[in-house]
Amino acid sequence: MSASNAADTDFRKKWDKEEYAERARKKDVEERERMQDNEERMRQGKRPRKGPRKEDLPKPTELMKQREGPLELDKNLNKTMVVQNTSNRGAGQPGFYCETCGRNYKDSIGYLDHLNSRAHLRAIGQTTKLERSTLAQVQARIAMLREKTKEATSAKAYDFDKRLAEVKAVEQKKREEKKAAKQGGEGENSQTVIVHYGGHVLEGFLPLLDIVEETEMAPIMYSSGERRALMM
Repeated sequence: MSASNAADTDFRKKWDKEEYAERARKKDVEERERMQDNEERMRQGKRPRKGPRKEDLPKPTELMKQREGPLELDKNLNKTMVVQNTSNRGAGQPGFYCETCGRNYKDSIGYLDHLNSRAHLRAIGQTTKLERSTLAQVQARIAMLREKTKEATSAKAYDFDKRLAEVKAVEQKKREEKKAAKQGGEGENSQTVIVHYGGHVLEGFLPLLDIVEETEMAPIMYSSGERRALMM
């Protein structure tokens, strides 16, 4: 191996000394400011901060509000998705991403906890306190709920009466059909019967089935469209 090849170190990574020197100076300034801030906090009887100061968020301007639309946490349930973002940061990753805070959560429970957290509410300019309802608002709410309950009760009673009338109509129709079938069966199966029994002659109308059962052991004769049973 020649001496020129041994001295060639171009393959090694080159470091930007000025960039890293600037980073070091910035870190020293932040640490100096943190120490000064901790001294001031200790004079005021407060606990010192252990790490660098967090990003200063704007002061909340409104109370906590109810969400206007659904979160749709189950919109992608049982679906197959193509992950376009292969990094560990930013939107497009599997899970739930908060665009306001730039954070991604793997499950809906963690995402929901984040949306209700103080940090997220502070980022959207809301406090953790709820608006106190006035007397007029409470009275209006009670009146609205009372009217809603009244309408639901009336609708339920109306449906019950309607259903009861339908059931009665069906039962009445069944009774009429049964009565009509019974009357039609008697007209078709009933014929004039003359029974000779013990020297007496009995004549009348009986259903055909009853005739068969009563005269099963007797001789049966047919004459001029009449069914006669001679019982000995």
